[in-house]
Amino acid sequence: MRPASRPPHPLLQRASSWLLHEDPQPAAPEGYYETPPAAAGHKHPWWQVMCLTGVDYFSTLGYQPGIAALAAGALSPVATLVLVLVTLFGALPMYRRVAQESPHGDGSISMLERLLTYWPSKFLVLSLIGFVATGFVITITLSAADAAAHMIENPFLKPALQGHQVGVTLLLLTLLGSVFLKGFKEAIGIAVVLVTAYLTLSLLVIARGAQMIAAQPELLGNWLSALTHGYATPLAVIGAALLVFPKLALGLSGFETGVVVMPLIRGDASDTEANPAGRIRNGQKLLSTAALLMSAFLLSSSFVTTLLIPAAQFQPGGEANGRALAYLAHEYLGNVIGTAYDISTTGILWFAGASAMAGLLNIVPRYLPRYGMAPEWSRAHRPLVLIFLLISFTVTAAFRANVDAQAAAYATGVLAMMTSAAVAVTLTARKRGHQKEMRMFAVISAIFIYTLGVTIVSNPQGLLIALLFILLVLVVGVTSRVNRSFELRVSQVQLDDTAVDLLRTYPIRPLRLVSHHPGRSSEPEYHRQELRVRQMVHLPDEQPFLFLEVELDDASEFTDVVEVRGMHVGPYGVLRARGSSVPNTIAAVMLHLRGQGAPPQVYMRWTEESPLQLALDFVIGGRGDVPPLTREILRRAEPDRDRRPIVHVGG
Repeated sequence: MRPASRPPHPLLQRASSWLLHEDPQPAAPEGYYETPPAAAGHKHPWWQVMCLTGVDYFSTLGYQPGIAALAAGALSPVATLVLVLVTLFGALPMYRRVAQESPHGDGSISMLERLLTYWPSKFLVLSLIGFVATGFVITITLSAADAAAHMIENPFLKPALQGHQVGVTLLLLTLLGSVFLKGFKEAIGIAVVLVTAYLTLSLLVIARGAQMIAAQPELLGNWLSALTHGYATPLAVIGAALLVFPKLALGLSGFETGVVVMPLIRGDASDTEANPAGRIRNGQKLLSTAALLMSAFLLSSSFVTTLLIPAAQFQPGGEANGRALAYLAHEYLGNVIGTAYDISTTGILWFAGASAMAGLLNIVPRYLPRYGMAPEWSRAHRPLVLIFLLISFTVTAAFRANVDAQAAAYATGVLAMMTSAAVAVTLTARKRGHQKEMRMFAVISAIFIYTLGVTIVSNPQGLLIALLFILLVLVVGVTSRVNRSFELRVSQVQLDDTAVDLLRTYPIRPLRLVSHHPGRSSEPEYHRQELRVRQMVHLPDEQPFLFLEVELDDASEFTDVVEVRGMHVGPYGVLRARGSSVPNTIAAVMLHLRGQGAPPQVYMRWTEESPLQLALDFVIGGRGDVPPLTREILRRAEPDRDRRPIVHVGG
């Protein structure tokens, strides 16, 4: 006799219940199939939402000037000017178009998804999600590392924290994870306070730096001498700036976040979900204002830090490494204001990590469930938080919490997303016949492709990390898709009027269905099929039946609405269903038709192909060995044998 299995330990049971429990909340919209209820929620003025995306975008001021000076030296302000020009005349018009095309927070990924079909669309999205994961994870780890650097270099904390960069970073990551494990709620109010305080203090530091430069004209002269000494002509300066520009590309982060948060923006009273003109207009205001503010801060901060900070201080181990503006705050405004700046910088960098974590948690329910490429436990946020936290710990340990070392990986993720957005708007303009826009966006796409290529060639480590994330997403996604293939996968069955009338003419129960391949729809063909079926499964001549045919839709889709049309071909009644998988569609139709009487029965023939070929055909093409697959799907969907539809097989 088989011994009874032990019940789980109460502590493990409680832990599992807590881990998988989520507070009730509206389901996240999936890709571009957002419905009006999914977009419902409390709306905010665009400038407040700008602060929410700004914790990611503006926080790069914490490390961007230092990274720029380290990469370009005296050329840093000129290279930053190139970055600003690309921002204002490349990224900004591109994402203003993304906001117009995708006002429901789907971003540029869904634009590419709509331009492709079938499995290429799915694998492109999965690959882009890998790049998104790279950008978001590195945002979390890089921001935490830079926040730790600001804490460690603070004169009041330095004696206690010096030499513990990795430990402090891991502590900040743990605090971030604990917030999400407890239950993170969107806090635009906190973002507004953080961004306002941070930009105000940054402006104070930059203004003080400009005052110091004005008081010492020789600083400007020395900088100009360094440029003329290193570069013979202005064209050489511009050329060198263009070459070094890709290393500064992490200053472009934040645009994708800007379009993702669009559902939170308050539009006009006349807005509808089909045409949210006010939301689009205010979303474009958000993007433009953020870009203009960031451009001004990038240029001014790069200028004052390059002229005022000794080059040695930007090097690894230097006091300005990863914290150039904080260095100036302590140097020229004193330790009290400098500490206030450290606190605001640490806060906004930490909150930037929270924004990135929220982005990661939104990516999974937005796309992967619709593809069947997310395990069941991914519906709960807490397991995902633990996984992303573990990945962040691993990345932090691998890079030793070094801000400079993570810059290439961060830039690779950001540039891959921006390149895909550029290509998406270019292809969309081409599809709609807008030739002028297509040429403009094609030039922008070429700039981002060049920048991404240079970044990858100069430091392939970023691409390697992105490829690891893509591989992880693909392995998890494909494994989940295979494991979930036996789910019913149908959200609804809809019968047209002819199908309803046809079923009324067959009141005999059990209802008998004969599976038939669509396409061969002549009366003689149906007659031959009838003779075969009655012979194979010993179906008596006096027993009536209906033919059931399945037309394949997009087999790469996981969930589907099955539409059933009724037809009359001579004396034969035909139900023709359309779905993404033949076995799942047959099972769904049978469960829908079982009613209150005896469960329906379906009659099929055995398939002749090899089992391996059929298995692949089921997962990829939606067909496979239909009889046993249909029966297995029914078994899992309906555990009660007395109510489960019956599958007959012969031949």
